[in-house]
Amino acid sequence: MTLCAQPDPSHRVRSLRVEVLSTMLTSDVGIGEWGFSAVVDVDGHRLLFDTGDRPDTVLNNIRELKVDLAGITDVVLSHNHHDHTGGFMTLRRALLQRNPAALSRAHVGKGIFAARKADDGRALEFMATTRRDFETGGGHFIEYDHPVELWNGVWLTGPVPRKYPERNWSGHVQIQTPEGWKEDTIPEDMSLVINTDRGLVVVSGCGHAGIVNTLEYARAAIRNAPIHAALGGFHLYQLDDAKLQWTASKLREFGVANFLGAHCTGIESTYKIRELLGLARSAASVGSVGAVFDLGTGLDPGSIAR
Repeated sequence: MTLCAQPDPSHRVRSLRVEVLSTMLTSDVGIGEWGFSAVVDVDGHRLLFDTGDRPDTVLNNIRELKVDLAGITDVVLSHNHHDHTGGFMTLRRALLQRNPAALSRAHVGKGIFAARKADDGRALEFMATTRRDFETGGGHFIEYDHPVELWNGVWLTGPVPRKYPERNWSGHVQIQTPEGWKEDTIPEDMSLVINTDRGLVVVSGCGHAGIVNTLEYARAAIRNAPIHAALGGFHLYQLDDAKLQWTASKLREFGVANFLGAHCTGIESTYKIRELLGLARSAASVGSVGAVFDLGTGLDPGSIAR
């Protein structure tokens, strides 16, 4: 595994397949939930991106979808929220029975383990508990504070700078900082970026850093190329028309050619983005369980989302 801090734009991925394992919408296979997870197959490497919300959702869905995760060592947790980390330990324990190395290496952004509390003062300890259980069972977390290349052409952004004021979080949680307790802006939020000859493919869990901030940072830090595909959750569901129009104008500037709006992207927001970008239904859709993006064949969102 390469962990270099300097991008090498000559590294290009040749094959890529992303399949959604957890999101709200489903058709004839799997269970929908307010959460996100996807399995990524890229040039012979495989990783799991986020693990859904409820403990058994992804475990159930991979059985129905006939997706085998037992051979996957690496899991990316995009940020601390339960709807992206809730299935992690259930999956780890279930897959241990077949492969002790399954999901044994977890990649996270710096800040994911910071102390947090709800507005009512209640401590939020899920990630601390997860860390203890995972490491006690032989797992290993790797924290990043900058972009890193996992394999040739496969990148994590690390925490994304907030150039634009995209406020994509609830505001109901506080985080402990060196300056004291402050509003939790989910500073660890990061995305997966795959560098291909057609442009960058970005997989996002919630996009709390902002979809525009994330895509612009990927282009600046990894490779100044068009965004061939933006896939996953982007937390656009609460945006008004003016903010959606601004967002679409930036996505158009970045050359977004394919858009799969899953999880917190929102159904109406996804349709609005598709309209504003002038994309065909075959290139922009709401994400559903079992939806697939393939670098060679494009987007297959599933029958209910076409």
